[in-house]
Amino acid sequence: MSAKPDYKVLAEMDYKVGQVERGYANRTLYVNLSDNTIASKPVTQEMKDIFIGGRGFGLWLLWHGIGAETKWNDPENEIVISPGPIGGITQYPGTGKSLVVSLSPTTHSVMDSNVGGHFGPLLKFAGWDAIEVQGKAEKDVIVYVDGVKGKVSIIEAPAELETNTHILAEQILEMFAESESEKQGISSVSAGTGAEHTLIGCLNFSFYDVRRRAPRVKQAGRGGIGTVFRDKKIKALVVKYLGVKGDSNHPADRERITKVGVKMHKEIHDNDPLQCNMRQVGTPYLVKIMNDYDLLPTHNFKFGSHPEAEKIVGEVWKRRFTQGIPDGCWYGCTLSCSHSVDGYTLKTGPYKGQVVNVDGPEYETIAGCGSNCGIFDPDALLEINFYCDTYGIDTISFGTLTAFVMECYEAGVLNKEITGGLELNFGNAEAAIELLHQMGRGEGFGLIAGQGVRRMKQIFAEEYGADPAFLQDIGMEAKGLEYSEYVSKESLAQQGGYGLTNKGPQHDEAWLIFMDMVNNQIPTFEDKAEALHYFPMWRTWFGLNGLCKLPWNDIVPADNAETDEPAKVPEHVQNYVELFVGVTGRQDVKSGEDLIRMSEAVYNFQRVFNLRMGFGTREHDAIPYRSMGPVTVEEYESRAERYDKQLKELVGFDPEGKTTEEKMATLRKYREDQYEKLIDAVYERRGWTKNGIPTLETLKRLRIDFPEVVEVVKQHL
Repeated sequence: MSAKPDYKVLAEMDYKVGQVERGYANRTLYVNLSDNTIASKPVTQEMKDIFIGGRGFGLWLLWHGIGAETKWNDPENEIVISPGPIGGITQYPGTGKSLVVSLSPTTHSVMDSNVGGHFGPLLKFAGWDAIEVQGKAEKDVIVYVDGVKGKVSIIEAPAELETNTHILAEQILEMFAESESEKQGISSVSAGTGAEHTLIGCLNFSFYDVRRRAPRVKQAGRGGIGTVFRDKKIKALVVKYLGVKGDSNHPADRERITKVGVKMHKEIHDNDPLQCNMRQVGTPYLVKIMNDYDLLPTHNFKFGSHPEAEKIVGEVWKRRFTQGIPDGCWYGCTLSCSHSVDGYTLKTGPYKGQVVNVDGPEYETIAGCGSNCGIFDPDALLEINFYCDTYGIDTISFGTLTAFVMECYEAGVLNKEITGGLELNFGNAEAAIELLHQMGRGEGFGLIAGQGVRRMKQIFAEEYGADPAFLQDIGMEAKGLEYSEYVSKESLAQQGGYGLTNKGPQHDEAWLIFMDMVNNQIPTFEDKAEALHYFPMWRTWFGLNGLCKLPWNDIVPADNAETDEPAKVPEHVQNYVELFVGVTGRQDVKSGEDLIRMSEAVYNFQRVFNLRMGFGTREHDAIPYRSMGPVTVEEYESRAERYDKQLKELVGFDPEGKTTEEKMATLRKYREDQYEKLIDAVYERRGWTKNGIPTLETLKRLRIDFPEVVEVVKQHL
């Protein structure tokens, strides 16, 4: 696209940009693509007091925008993006997150997904605490928020614009930037052709990398919101705002947040090289640790380690990453974990031979698309990473569903006739990559696989005669969402951390494997229940405020191990108290427990939201057995010494002389019973009934006993 294209403006609204005060613009932007409505909505004090921002604002706006019968592809469904009050400060690391909320094509219920990049902060500084998009356009459109001129426009997308993100993000910059310097003030949200043809579409949030002179992208990956985006015929959401400053949030007490930020920056500088080395390696540092502790998903979560894992560990990626230090996805983030491989030449697909930048890969991509599929070739993982991103496909769901397909292929559920000639054995990178391209094109077996694990289980049973019980055991999804990439067999708490989530098995609610399995810090059901109360609430709080969780516990004070509760990182909890009060000026917040109460209100509201949509009871917190224990003889016998010992010591069952099948059945009964007991303990701690329903007392205590919320809950009590 050599020249700026002409475009047709379908609707526009002028507005006064105004000034953010204490972290809030105090209004949200509403856009309806069916009738081209653009409107401003006020942010009430009640919204700020109870729902805070970010995910909270998204849930509140979506609740009022849809009905109990709304489906994901109805025009009524919405996509809401909000950064939160702390989001966008430059004094503390990890403050560039946006939170996206919508109804999911894979779970049919409420989905939230967090993402880095510049869109959320720039949106707020352009004058909006959230953007709420409803309706469906007749043709592809761009929603453009110009925070320089104070204008919101719905634009008919020019025909010459591409759909796939790595090209479109460049075209958007050329279209809306008046000069090279303006590019860093422009961020877009997009999703590619893979999002159109699958149910696992992700959203790509761009940020302009000044050193590379090119846009890069971070992903809101979970639950198929990118699919909703393309179903609405949105080509891109674009925001422009120039002149981000250290006080753009106009915090109540800038000195307070600067003081805690200086302390944190020094801590990262001094401790990161000795701890996780995030600044040089990023999240791939986890690969070796997970493999060493038998937690790295391998061959569809059958196993937790593999001899070839050394080919994809952090040190391998450190040598491939090309950006140097720092390399963050928002200003002021000294943790700088947003690594990238520059100058990679694509070997397959529609862009074969092009030299591109590949953002990542992150741990989840390496584990899901790598070890879980038996693929240990770094170039193959870069190929998959790049095409997932530009096609708009979630790498976690792609990796987990491809591993499921591979196991089904090797178990004889699928064959080459069904897969259209694809030999989908574990380790066949060529076949996995072709499956991905089929998703991008909307062809072949990719159309089936792109529906996700839950739908594939139904198709394989009904059309190919597969055993539904076997598929249920090995299909790594819960609530319709594919598992993220940790083996939870030996951690009951992590099983709960996946199964007892609101949106489905995603590690951003509760990652408790090391506390539970390695360090034995939470031995009793009560201990586990307390952890499954505190940590989901704590991590929810980051999503209310526009924060990345990595600066909380991927770098810790040197003396953290000597504190009373090292898993909580008490000094960092106090840092966040200081940040929240410093930005918002709220005087009712004194401690970490006050932050937890904020999250409780939003978390319980989301549980009720699920109930409203027909989900959210105990039956929906069930998980596939493979996340609890060994499904196949091969699995059991690969760790026979471990499992035999557990049968003796935990179950009181002597495995001597018993068949593997007998031992597996006994172990299964024990582990499934343990999970049910855990559910009871967690529900009690959260203030829910035995069926997982928040009680009226809980709603009242959290100030979410709104009449319409109470009405939903009463139907289940």
